[in-house]
Amino acid sequence: MKLILASASPRRKELLRCITEDFTVRVSHADETVPEGLSPEQTVKYLAAVKAAAVWNGDPEEVIVASDTIVAIDGSILGKPLDEEDARRMLATLSGRTHTVFTGVCVKTAKNETIFAEQTDVTFYPLTEDEIRQYVATGEPMDKAGAYGIQGKGSLLVEKINGDFYTVMGLPVAALSRALKGLS
Repeated sequence: MKLILASASPRRKELLRCITEDFTVRVSHADETVPEGLSPEQTVKYLAAVKAAAVWNGDPEEVIVASDTIVAIDGSILGKPLDEEDARRMLATLSGRTHTVFTGVCVKTAKNETIFAEQTDVTFYPLTEDEIRQYVATGEPMDKAGAYGIQGKGSLLVEKINGDFYTVMGLPVAALSRALKGLS
């Protein structure tokens, strides 16, 4: 079995190392356009499957792992911010409230494809405009769904979580480990 991580994310590489050191990275350059009308859970499952398909080359020895993470609040999906103003807007929306982080995972082999999603509720402390401005100035929010990284300085914004911490980081390690064990 050759395990392939379909991601350039340093966080996902770090998390997959909790399961195994024996994998390679093949970055997906998939079109991440999502069909209209999908729920947040359907969206992350769809995107994980699209990413896995984009790196699949038909090798029967390969196991592809692809993942996607989004933040949802009030029926809206918050992806990665477009710019600093968008990051400030997202963080103001999350301030003092609970939102849900969804991470979808696709495990693809020559014989089958397993797609699942995990979700975790995250509650932010109420944030002042100055706290938001200072956090955005760190640059950390710019490549993260919902404009924060729970594993970095964004941890200072979080009052509590209900669910799997690693789902918020972008790869639900325990659930993925079980899915991979199910292949043997």
